[in-house]
Amino acid sequence: MILGHIGARGGSKGVPGKNFRDLGGKPLIDWSLDQLLAHPDVDGVVVSTDDAEIYEHAIAKGALKIGLRPAHLATDTAPKWGVWQHALEAGQAALGGEVTAFLDLDCTSPLRQPEDITGALQLFADQAPDMVMSVCEARKNPYFNLVEADESGALHVSKPLPGGVWARQAAPQVWEHAASTYVVDPAYLRRAETIYEGRVIPFEMPAERCVDIDTPLDFKMVEFLLREYFDSKR
Repeated sequence: MILGHIGARGGSKGVPGKNFRDLGGKPLIDWSLDQLLAHPDVDGVVVSTDDAEIYEHAIAKGALKIGLRPAHLATDTAPKWGVWQHALEAGQAALGGEVTAFLDLDCTSPLRQPEDITGALQLFADQAPDMVMSVCEARKNPYFNLVEADESGALHVSKPLPGGVWARQAAPQVWEHAASTYVVDPAYLRRAETIYEGRVIPFEMPAERCVDIDTPLDFKMVEFLLREYFDSKR
């Protein structure tokens, strides 16, 4: 069984109340929650939150009842991994069957499309990794145009290669970790303590669908991109 999950705390320092704030006519969380509830491969959906209003909203839409998340997982410093581990066990109990894939959609990344979810699930089924993680093409490359200072304050390329890299096209490929879509093997989620302990493979998404809302400017940018998308469909 595939368990869909969304983590949505009630608080936020960057954009207060952002997970339940209206975006394009519905709460931000619903852009991801509706995708999970509508996806034909998802057997059940849970929402991990410390906020009663968000929780009751999710239950009314069809999410499974798992209660509010524990207090130690409700802080802004609580690790995503611990939230996932708790949601997996609570969700499996509510689902009433063994979970074979844990599918997490980030609440603050509302621009993904259903085909992104399908693609990530298919990659997980085909490659059998410990985890599939969404990525997008990086705008900067540490072998070419990302720099850092040494003890003297002088700048150097972050990851120098012999002979140097003088064209972006010649640099090794790197990606940005796009906080959007993850598929995790439940056995790995239970035994590991952090994301990168096992075989984590990339699922590349278009950069324009990987905008993560963390600031008021991000929120305005996503509102603009949503309008552009729906205007193009008319």
